[in-house]
Amino acid sequence: MVQLYNLHPFGSQQVVPCKLQPERFCGGGRDTLFVAAGCKVEAFTVVGQELCQPRCVFSTLGRVLRLAYSEAGDYLVAIEEKNKATFLRAYVNWRSKRTENSRVCIRMVGHDMEAPFSETFREQMSIVEMPLSEAPLCISCCPVKGDLLVGCTNNLVLFSLKYQIINEEFSILDFERSLIIHIDNITPAEISFCVGYVAVMSELEVLIVKLESDPKNRESVNHHPRKTTNLMKQAEGISNETSQLESDDFVICQKPMELLGEKSKQSGISVTLESTGLADEKMKYFHVRHLLYRRFAPDISSCLLSDDVRLHSLQLLPIYQTGSLTSDRKNSSQEKVLLSLFCFFSLPHVGYLYMIVKSVELMSVYQYPEKSQQAVLTPQFLHVITSNNLQCYTVRCSAAAAREEDPYVDTTLKACPPISMDVCALRIQLFIGLKAICHFKNHVVLLTKADPETVPERRESPKRFLSRKGTSVNPKTPPVAEAGWNLYIVNTVSPVQLYKEMVDYSNAYKTAKTRSCIHLLSEAHLLVRAALMDASQLEPGEKAELLEAFKESCGHLGDCYSRLETQHSHLALPYYKMSGLSMAEVLDRVDWAVEDGSQKYERGLIFYINHSLYENLDEELSEELSAKVVQMFYVAEPKQLPHILCSPSMKNIDPLTAIKYLRKLDTSGFSSVLVTLAKAAMALKMGDLDMHRDEMKSHSEMKLVCGFILEPRLLIQQRKGQIVPTEFAVHLKETQPGLLVASVLALQKNNKIGIEEADSFFKVLCGKDGDTIPQLLVDFWEAQLVACLPDVVLQELFFKLTSQYIWRLSKRQPPDTTPLRTSEDLINTCSHYGLINPWVNVLISSESLVDKNYMEDLSKLQSLICGPSFDIASIVPFLEPLSEDTVAGLSVHVLCHTRLKEYEQCIDRLLERCPEAVIPYANHELKEENRTLWWKKLLPELCQRIKCGGEKYQLYVSSLKETLSVVAVELELRDFLNVLPEDGTAAFFLPYLLYCSRKKSLT
Repeated sequence: MVQLYNLHPFGSQQVVPCKLQPERFCGGGRDTLFVAAGCKVEAFTVVGQELCQPRCVFSTLGRVLRLAYSEAGDYLVAIEEKNKATFLRAYVNWRSKRTENSRVCIRMVGHDMEAPFSETFREQMSIVEMPLSEAPLCISCCPVKGDLLVGCTNNLVLFSLKYQIINEEFSILDFERSLIIHIDNITPAEISFCVGYVAVMSELEVLIVKLESDPKNRESVNHHPRKTTNLMKQAEGISNETSQLESDDFVICQKPMELLGEKSKQSGISVTLESTGLADEKMKYFHVRHLLYRRFAPDISSCLLSDDVRLHSLQLLPIYQTGSLTSDRKNSSQEKVLLSLFCFFSLPHVGYLYMIVKSVELMSVYQYPEKSQQAVLTPQFLHVITSNNLQCYTVRCSAAAAREEDPYVDTTLKACPPISMDVCALRIQLFIGLKAICHFKNHVVLLTKADPETVPERRESPKRFLSRKGTSVNPKTPPVAEAGWNLYIVNTVSPVQLYKEMVDYSNAYKTAKTRSCIHLLSEAHLLVRAALMDASQLEPGEKAELLEAFKESCGHLGDCYSRLETQHSHLALPYYKMSGLSMAEVLDRVDWAVEDGSQKYERGLIFYINHSLYENLDEELSEELSAKVVQMFYVAEPKQLPHILCSPSMKNIDPLTAIKYLRKLDTSGFSSVLVTLAKAAMALKMGDLDMHRDEMKSHSEMKLVCGFILEPRLLIQQRKGQIVPTEFAVHLKETQPGLLVASVLALQKNNKIGIEEADSFFKVLCGKDGDTIPQLLVDFWEAQLVACLPDVVLQELFFKLTSQYIWRLSKRQPPDTTPLRTSEDLINTCSHYGLINPWVNVLISSESLVDKNYMEDLSKLQSLICGPSFDIASIVPFLEPLSEDTVAGLSVHVLCHTRLKEYEQCIDRLLERCPEAVIPYANHELKEENRTLWWKKLLPELCQRIKCGGEKYQLYVSSLKETLSVVAVELELRDFLNVLPEDGTAAFFLPYLLYCSRKKSLT
């Protein structure tokens, strides 16, 4: 049973001053109501709460059987009857109709207008006649494009809205018959059309299809008049057979059926397309996709009249993307972007609402307390009329559309009441003699007629064949106009006013802590959400008021989910976020009173506070609220207490209070080291260094590192998007920098902190900004290399370290703190730091380097270059600050060029700057395929430099002797003679020649 709330969605009402009893009526845009009576259509202006005023009157060809208005194109279309013949006519430019006798232009659809004649269309109404091969039964206008769909006995005809351009300044509205949809085995009683979606309803069947524009299925369109299909012949055969079975003793009914998606093709209803547009026109639709087929069986147990088992009120309701309307454009409806589409249809006692865009799904079923006559669906409500009641039900359209529009709904960021939530009736308003209803803007239009005295009527036998074509949908002969009728405009109250009433109503349930409170507040939330989505209905300035109500409703729902014990208590978090309330404001709404001495905190509130404290919100709670939060978690979630104390929002907590609760904790169920670190942090905050030291000594460094992994905010916090080291981190920097570096490294290894965040942390911690690199950050980089973290880009890390080493060597800048690792430590523990080549030590020893820090940086740089992983080419361009005039610079340059296999250039540099290092260099580097450089490069260079003499003459001679010893071993005698200089002293080279000649005999 649908729950009923006695709310007041309906406001004031007024009587429409019609002259004749209305036969058909509909809304026209934002400000007009059309009423058809007799052979006339009256238009009334409806603005706000003001009394409606007659606007214009125009004559029709005959009695109006169906009436529809299209906001796109601003035209009125009617099915009219005259002399038992029906006609389809569209009334265009009706706003220019001043008086009933004003001139009217009547033209055929698609008729080209000549320019001089068409100028008269500017100031007069036009009637477009649309001839059809079959009598029109029903009509529907696409609310987005303005296209017109006409239902006939065996087919549906689509007229596309278009504009005939007369000149640059003027165009007239026209239609083109572009498509015929042939439908077998169902006669449309009502149809609805929206951007390619077609809904067809007979007495007991509903079919929904989508006209697709995919050109891959172009073969599905028939461009010629079709022949009778076998399926149609079969259907006729079945009809003949069943008619033979029909008698006074039998009632033949088909069983109920629901087919979704492609399965709906099995309904037995054939749908084919026939294109009738011009050949040069771009085709819109190529094939049909079936979405839904629903068939109902009549209830014949009580021998009801046939009217009691008919479907009614078929409607497709589109919801558009928020903000897609442009109020300053003339044809704003053309700018609408479809977000969701819903289909409603109803039996006398049950209504059905489907969602049909991305998937076909039954959203809601409406059980009416009495027989319904007609219903109208809006984004906010379902209005249903019975013979004596106007009923208002809630809908779930905005809940479904919200999930289509925003992917963050149903996450910790945003929430929305579920689609599956039970619908409810907001009001059942007494209204005597209701006959028909329509809705436009914020108005419900009702036709009432007092029934004559009850006269015994002959009840028609229900023993009839109820098939798809069993009943004609041609309207009955109209009754003679009688007195006692009225046409009312009922103004619906503003969404904000109804929302406030719903909130006040929910307070009756709040004290009892029932789910009804959540249900009613959810309805209020959806009401406001739907109003915000239906932007075309908002008055200027109303959106700001709705947004405020939306936030307030989120706050109310957050309160419910945080206080009531429900399985969805986690929804307190997203609703509070959407409300815009600060954490302090939420806590102020909590009832802290204790009745029996034991305070109980519900899961929703705990979940919200815990999650908010983890989000590093730029909000600091007062000392009083912080103490209440600590008490709350001590009672409800003691394991989370050390964590929440580390939140930046808890900065103002009294450390004595925090330590008091931490000492009460039983650490058997969770990490004791985390409690220890929390107490150490609070002791540091109090300035009690002895207590801090004692707590830190109670665990090994490895366990302390594990504690920091469990709660990184003990060291690192974020405020206003910036990395902020804690007081704990500052203290560790001074007392235990190794533990600090190891802890941050562990955080990075466990994905608790990013690479750039870690770098920023050490810079801020050491008070460095810009390009200045503190030694502690260099220690961290070196630790990263030692740890071989998988997510670290090695070459980027190499570049950081070498750039820093080079900068400090070039500037002779000592580190600001003592390095944690020496070069020897790095070589022994890290594979990326290689053994320094022996000749480098010879080169370095040629000068006295007494600065220990300088030597350490140099050794680390040399070791890194000698390592197996370093990309030398990437660092060479950055060696310029390191001058070769110094031994340190020379060693680095020669190392790099050696790694690049530029041996000849290196030999020249060493001979010029440090000849004593040439032979150690050659012994280490000139091996295998590079051994030829001994006699091709080194030997000639030494001989040439000896000839020139100089202060390094003896060093060159000594190097030459070493070189000749190597060459004599490597070459044969004849080759050895060829590489010796021609002008040398024979006695000098004779020992090496003798060795080379004897070498062969010795072997």
